[in-house]
Amino acid sequence: MSQQSPRVDVQTDGAIAVVSLCRPDKHNGMDLQMVDELIAAAATLQRDRQIRGVIVHGQGPSFCAGLDIKSVMGSPARAAWAAAALLKPTINRFQKVNLCWRDLSVPVIAAIEGSCFGAGMQLALGADIRFATPDAQLSIMEAKWGLVPDMGGTVLLREVVGRDVALELTWTAKVLSGTEAEDIGLITRVETDPMGAAKALIEEIAQRSPDATAGAKHLFTQAWGADETTALAAERRWQLRMLRSKNQRIATKRNTKAPDTPFQERQW
Repeated sequence: MSQQSPRVDVQTDGAIAVVSLCRPDKHNGMDLQMVDELIAAAATLQRDRQIRGVIVHGQGPSFCAGLDIKSVMGSPARAAWAAAALLKPTINRFQKVNLCWRDLSVPVIAAIEGSCFGAGMQLALGADIRFATPDAQLSIMEAKWGLVPDMGGTVLLREVVGRDVALELTWTAKVLSGTEAEDIGLITRVETDPMGAAKALIEEIAQRSPDATAGAKHLFTQAWGADETTALAAERRWQLRMLRSKNQRIATKRNTKAPDTPFQERQW
């Protein structure tokens, strides 16, 4: 039996890691191999303390056209395996593939072109920021197949749009342009060159303390949907960690008497 070609490629450009989905002929439809390789890529990048940002994009004409239903459900064994994942009392692989990017201590930006449907939309929502071309096509498309979003979509979607908008998008499976998606907050910004814009933003963020960048991301993840007491406790906890870090002292020095002082490797 021949080995399937890799579904995910990770390349480092300076302090920027570019994660590419590699099924352009299938519009980067997500099969089981791609799910596993994306999770593995995120785990590897989390251990790399030299990385200052990650860009996720799709090779070819599309970001990701969704879950490759034919591949995932193409045999009784694979169908049973996929169904069994829903019985787990904890996070399953299909949810982790989109949620794992929140665990990284660096900014993760989705650079979206072409189709971004279903599982692809949920992967994009797992990023911290989303840039898309004006003519990109985005959709919460599970209803088309008689399904509900189940790859972390309920956790991710509620953080970018209101409940009413989320329900409308889910019920209708409406396809939005990049411009329409920006208007409702589904993406961060329309960009004619999402990849270039993502690199420029990461380079700008890299001028700040890597510990402060990591701390802000983890703080917002913990506090964003929490009650006031929990959110304020997280704020205090993370600020104490910043005050104890060498990079906080370096940041102060860079803004006063020694602007060229290099930051150290991030702690978190």
